[in-house]
Amino acid sequence: MITTRKRIWGWFFFDWASQPYNTLLITFIFAPFMKDLLGDGSSAQTVWGYGVGFAGLVIALASPFLGAIADKTGRRIPFIWLFSLMYVAGAWGLWYAVPGNFSLLLIMTSFAVGLIGMEFATTFTNAMLPGLAPREEIGKVSGSGWAFGYVGGVLSLIVMLGFLQINPATGHTLIGLPPMFGLDLATRADTRIVGPLTAVWYAVFMIPFFLWVREPRQPGAVSVARAARMAWPELRTTLRGLPARRSLMAFLLSSMFYRDALNGIYTFGGLYAAGVLNWSITQIGIFGILGAVTGAIFAWAGGKADDRFGPKSVIVVNVLILTAVVVGVVFISRESVFGHAVGPESALPDIAFYVMGGLIGACGGALQSASRTMMVRQADPEKITEHFGLYALSGKATAFIAPLSIGVMTQISDNQSIGITPIIVLFVLGFGLLGFVRSGGDPRPAASADPSAAAGGTDPEGTPS
Repeated sequence: MITTRKRIWGWFFFDWASQPYNTLLITFIFAPFMKDLLGDGSSAQTVWGYGVGFAGLVIALASPFLGAIADKTGRRIPFIWLFSLMYVAGAWGLWYAVPGNFSLLLIMTSFAVGLIGMEFATTFTNAMLPGLAPREEIGKVSGSGWAFGYVGGVLSLIVMLGFLQINPATGHTLIGLPPMFGLDLATRADTRIVGPLTAVWYAVFMIPFFLWVREPRQPGAVSVARAARMAWPELRTTLRGLPARRSLMAFLLSSMFYRDALNGIYTFGGLYAAGVLNWSITQIGIFGILGAVTGAIFAWAGGKADDRFGPKSVIVVNVLILTAVVVGVVFISRESVFGHAVGPESALPDIAFYVMGGLIGACGGALQSASRTMMVRQADPEKITEHFGLYALSGKATAFIAPLSIGVMTQISDNQSIGITPIIVLFVLGFGLLGFVRSGGDPRPAASADPSAAAGGTDPEGTPS
């Protein structure tokens, strides 16, 4: 018998299994490796920006239709199987990024396929959150899931650095061992192995998810073919009703901007460190471990704060801190730190960037966890899956803005520091729109508000739920 506790743990394992795509590929190992493949940081950042941006465009166009189809069929697990196959195939394809003998089209297509698979799978698993626990405990469940995912990311990074990645200065891994499998530094096999590692990690650790997570049968479910025909009319009706839901619409728009900004940080953080600070893959990996550790701790703590103070308070604080962090990062280089000149041998730029990485990890974990629970507060209980579909749409509809704008800005300026400034604008837009978000959601008509009225409760911020 599968208990509620087992179902929650199965759901947690998706975060654990999928996190290495973010940790190892998007941020800390493969993205910086692009600099070595293409020769310089600006070119790599430009290509990476366009590649991730176009993948985001595909996600934005397809996700609302897939979400609508899943709502009508009442099935998410089969879709998660499909997207999992895309994740594994895309990640494995990065093994073929051999310096001097690679197809850029193949590598970026493989990365995009895996990224699209991960994002779609995340959308469908996030929609399961409201059914895992009572409303007053969802913050803890969401935060614990993010924390568990970060722990998985840390361990995968430790495996990569401790047993596979070669330090060119020593010929050994970070912990002084020869690399496993006889990986060759000359062909960068020690770095390219990150693709197969990510694929195998996901395949193994998704087993608990598929064993323990079950979906209840949904009354009125239809076939996939019929659901596909119904998808567009359903979406059109939902979108037309959004202007009447001011708080919901403001939150969707706000999260659209600040989540895109956060993804921009994750996508370009390691590449920025490689190009601006001339960090090695090993240094970037240590930076990643620091960010993942703080992310795990503060995602868990943020879940507690979410249940105590409400998700809006958690979101506001973390968006403000992240905005300040990105402004600070722009003023860190090998030559100066926050306007103070330093010598070429100074460790101050490295220390400052490590501090920023810790803050990014801490705030990013808490922000993403609180955003999931905020969506629960904004949604109608009887339309929770549909509204989570809108949340997915808002998160992906402009997922291409940060990477594409960074790519364009970097190409125009030929300067990586100037290139990341669009992230600041996105955070500011997201923060401004939060002012129109009601922590308890839009007022509901008396007839449909009976369930919560009967509960007679208020949310932690004092707004009637």
